[in-house]
Amino acid sequence: MVGTKRQRDIDDIGERPGKLVSTMYGAQEDFNIPLVDRPPSTTSVATASSKLRAPSRNSRAPLTSTAANGQPISHVTTRKKRSTSAPPKDLRPPTATGIIKGQRTADVEAANAAVSKPNMRSRHKAEDDDPKWQRFEAQRNAGTSSHVSRTRVGTEMQEERARVTALQSAQVNLETQLRETKNQELLHRRGLLAAADELAETKRMYERKVQELENEKRVLERKWKDALDDCHLYQNDLKMERENNAALKASLAQQSSTHLTLQAHLDASQRLARTLQEEIERRLGNASDMQIQLEQTLKRNEFLEAEAIVNEQIRRKLHNQIQELKGNIRVYVRVRPVVPGEKDERSGQAAITFPDQRDHKEIVLMSETESAMGSSRKEVVSFNFDKVFEPQTTQVEIFDEVSQLVQSVTDGYNVTIFAYGQTGSGKSFTMEGGSSGSTEGMIPRAVRQLFQTGDQMRSKGWEYTMEGQFLEIYNETINDLLGHGEDLDSKKHEIKHDKSGRTTVTDAVTMPLSGPSQVASLLARAQSRRSVASTLMNQRSSRSHSVFTLRVSGFNVNTGETCEGCLNLVDLAGSERLSSSGAANDKDRLRETQAINKSLSALGDVIASLGAASDAGSNKQTVHIPYRNSKLTYLLQNSLGGNSKTLMILNLSPMAAHYGESLCSLRFAQKVNSTTIGKAVAKKTAGGA
Repeated sequence: MVGTKRQRDIDDIGERPGKLVSTMYGAQEDFNIPLVDRPPSTTSVATASSKLRAPSRNSRAPLTSTAANGQPISHVTTRKKRSTSAPPKDLRPPTATGIIKGQRTADVEAANAAVSKPNMRSRHKAEDDDPKWQRFEAQRNAGTSSHVSRTRVGTEMQEERARVTALQSAQVNLETQLRETKNQELLHRRGLLAAADELAETKRMYERKVQELENEKRVLERKWKDALDDCHLYQNDLKMERENNAALKASLAQQSSTHLTLQAHLDASQRLARTLQEEIERRLGNASDMQIQLEQTLKRNEFLEAEAIVNEQIRRKLHNQIQELKGNIRVYVRVRPVVPGEKDERSGQAAITFPDQRDHKEIVLMSETESAMGSSRKEVVSFNFDKVFEPQTTQVEIFDEVSQLVQSVTDGYNVTIFAYGQTGSGKSFTMEGGSSGSTEGMIPRAVRQLFQTGDQMRSKGWEYTMEGQFLEIYNETINDLLGHGEDLDSKKHEIKHDKSGRTTVTDAVTMPLSGPSQVASLLARAQSRRSVASTLMNQRSSRSHSVFTLRVSGFNVNTGETCEGCLNLVDLAGSERLSSSGAANDKDRLRETQAINKSLSALGDVIASLGAASDAGSNKQTVHIPYRNSKLTYLLQNSLGGNSKTLMILNLSPMAAHYGESLCSLRFAQKVNSTTIGKAVAKKTAGGA
C-alpha cells in the first residue's frame, strides 16, 4: 500500500514537477520544469550538481540550469508577468513570510529525510536504477539552488538599501551645503551691489575732479600762451641786448688798441705837461685879465640862450604855419610794387602812370572796356593829391614827408596818420614795416623821431614823458592789445572825453615808454593778438582797425611852459566790396565786412561834416558831426577836430584785377583831400599861468 502510494507520488512528481517545490516551500506555485524521458547519465548528474553549488559573493545565480538531458531548465515560472516595473518574485529580497516558508521547507526536508533514512539502505539499489527517482533528485536539487539564489538576492538588496540610505544621507548633506552656499552667494551679491554703488559714486566724484582739472588746464594754457608771448618779446629784447654786447665787445677791442696809442700819447703829453706847467706859471700873472674875459663870455652865453629860446618859438610858429599852408587834412597816395606771386597772373598790371615827375602830385588810371556794341572804349581818370609815391619809393622817402607832421606832436598838437585802402594794398607794411631796418614802417620811425627830438630839446630845457596805448576795433568792439589775451572780445571798454580834450578808454593798459626798443616789443606783442582771417582778396587779411596812440607831455624847466600832444597811428581794415571779397557765403566774414564798411563810411561822413562845419563857421551856422556813428570816429574825435592835423596815406594795388577797388579808393581820397577842417590849435600853457 505504501509502496503503491509512493510510486504514485513519484509518478505525480514526474508528471507534475511543481508539486515537489510546493511540498518544500509550502506554497502552491507552479514551475514549468520539462520532463525528460530518458535517464540521466553520470556526467549529466555531476554537471547538474556542480551548477547547483552556491554562487560566489560577487556573482549572481544563473536564471537557468541544465537538465539531465542537457536541455536548459528555466527558473522562471509560467505565471503571467506583472505590468509594473517591480522585479520578479524570484529576484526580490526575502520577506518575513518567505523566511517562515523557508524554515517550514527545511522542516519538511528534515522530516522526509528522517522517514526515508531507515528505508534508504533497502531501497538504495532500487532507487539508483529507477529513472524517475533520478529525475526527482534533479528536481529537488534545482529547487534547493533556486532557494539559495533568493537568499543571495535578498542579501544584495539589503546592501543596496544600505547604500541608498547612505546616498540619501549624502544628498541631505549636499542640500544643506547648497543652502549655505546660496546664502553665502546672496551675501556676496549684496556686497557686490554695495561695492558697485560705491564705485559709481567714486567715478562721478573723479569725473567732477577731471572736469575741474580740465577747466584749470584751459586757464593754465591761456596763461601759458601769454607767458610764451612775453617770452618771445623778452627773447627779442635779449637778442637786441646781445647785439649791443657784441658791438660793445668790438668797441672794447678797438679801444684796447687805442689804449696803447693813448699810452704813447700820454707819455708825450706828460712831457708836454711839464712844458705847459712852466708856461702856466709864466701866465699866472695874466689871470686877472682872463677872469674879466670869462665874465664877459658868461654874459654873452646868457644872451644867446635867451635868443635861442625866442628863435625856437619862432621856428615852431613858422613850422606850423607851413603845415597849415599845406592843409590840415593831407592825402598821400602810395602804389605798392608787384609781389613775386602776382607776376604770373593773367590779368596783369593796371595801367597806372605818374605824369608829374617834378612835384609827384598826380596819378592817372587808364582802363579799356568793351561797349554793348562790341567796340572798345578807353577811360582815363586823373587825380591830384599832396604827394604821390610810385612803386619803387622806399620807406625812408615816405617818412621824410611824414616826419614834418610828426614834429608837431612835440609842439602840443594832436596828429593822426591813418592808412587807407583795400585788402592787400600794403597798409600794414606802410604803418608797421618789415623785419629789416630799411623796411621799418611809419610807427617805429615816428616813435624814434619823437625820442630823438626829446633828447635834442633837453639842451633847451624841455623834458618829455611818453606813454603808449594799442587798441583794436573789431566788429565795433574795442579790444586792448596790450592787456591779457583772455580778455579779448569779453571785456567791455568805453570811450571817455574830458573837457580838456583828452580821450581815455576804460580798463585799457597805458604803458610808460622809455625808448624805441620798448615800443618795438609792444608792437610785436600787439600784432600777435590782432584778429586776422582769410578772404578771397588776401590770404592773411587784417579784419580789424588798429590804433596806436602815443601821448607826449613836455615841460620846460627854464620857462615853465608845458605842452601836450598826441600821435594816433591808425592801420584801417581793408576796404572791400562783398562781391569781390567772397564774404557773402560766410556769416562771420559777412558780419566783419559790414562792420568794416560801416566804420569807413562813418569816417568819410565825419570828415565831410568837419568840412561843412568849417564852411558854416564863417556863416555862424552849426553842423552836427556824427562821431558816435562808429567806435573808430568816436575814439578819434579829439584828433579829427579843429585842433588836430590829419594825414591819410592811400595804398593802392597795381593789379588790373583790383582796378575797381583802386578807383573807389581814389575817389574817396579826393573827397577827403578837398575838405578843410579849420586851423589846428596847440595845447600849450605859458610859464606861470
